[in-house]
Amino acid sequence: MPARRTASSFLPLLLTALLAAALACPTPEAAAGPIFDRLRERRAERAASGSTASGNGAANRQDDAAARRGSTPQHPLDPASIVPGSRRLVESYGPHPAQVMDVYLPPHPQHAPVIVMVHGGAWKVGDKANPGLMDNKLARWLPKGYVLASINYRMLPDAMALEQAGDVAAAVRRVADAAPGWGADPSRIILMGHSAGAHLVALVSSAPSLLDRPVAGAVVLDSAAMDVPAIMQRRHLGFYDEAFGKNPSYWIKASPQQQWTTGAVPMLLVCSTKRADRPCAAAEALAAKTARAGRKTPVLPQALTHGEINHLLGLPGAYTDAVDGFISARLEEAAR
Repeated sequence: MPARRTASSFLPLLLTALLAAALACPTPEAAAGPIFDRLRERRAERAASGSTASGNGAANRQDDAAARRGSTPQHPLDPASIVPGSRRLVESYGPHPAQVMDVYLPPHPQHAPVIVMVHGGAWKVGDKANPGLMDNKLARWLPKGYVLASINYRMLPDAMALEQAGDVAAAVRRVADAAPGWGADPSRIILMGHSAGAHLVALVSSAPSLLDRPVAGAVVLDSAAMDVPAIMQRRHLGFYDEAFGKNPSYWIKASPQQQWTTGAVPMLLVCSTKRADRPCAAAEALAAKTARAGRKTPVLPQALTHGEINHLLGLPGAYTDAVDGFISARLEEAAR
């Protein structure tokens, strides 16, 4: 017959259980350590680049391995499955292999507006054909006769944030130059970006000197990196150091908050209310700066996750309608 356990014999088991619970739910002090910082970085990279933790396990492991290599698997879409007669082109806008875009054309476009999409991924991972990046956007705007372009760009470690912004500007230049041949209108271009891509879109939109082609408006999807110097002067994830370096003058040049001028492209700032790093506060701060200069910059808070802000755009509902309304208003203004 087994010996009866005394109360003291349960103490090691109790301590083990308490330790496991503490590791599963770390205190703020523990969570500030380098191991947890790296875990937070990986979660941020996955969320921004479109990776998820659901679905097929083998596919997720493949996605994780690709993300560690600095890229994600491509899932190009067939636009003809959305609108019969639509087609996808692959266009280069520079000599580097990453300077390429997918261009989705509706059937028989004439003076079509163009949405240029910039993917996210912590400035270091991601792809123009990330799962979920273009699906709902194509379903919304392709039937309305829009041309949509989804761009790749050089990423870390090959290019830091300012160089990446230069790639976005070069892609816009190529879109504007090629638009007449596509049946599109080069004066009716809308920039759109998510996460790190949202930062790049906000930066080139805030600093018109970075763009040499007109842009009618910009949709900034959930960037917390609107005030780069403020981020860099407090505790931050390591990929910010990779993207922005250690030089305060570089931080200013790469910061939408500091670069914004009255000649900026009109922006809609979409932000998640579910993020701990408070992107809506960053958006409101930029909107307040523009208001002081007599320019209204709408902020659109959404009770959605960082990934949902991107993936759900295009689905029927108030969120998509609000973004679509901004785009339509900007295109009408550009046509005057």
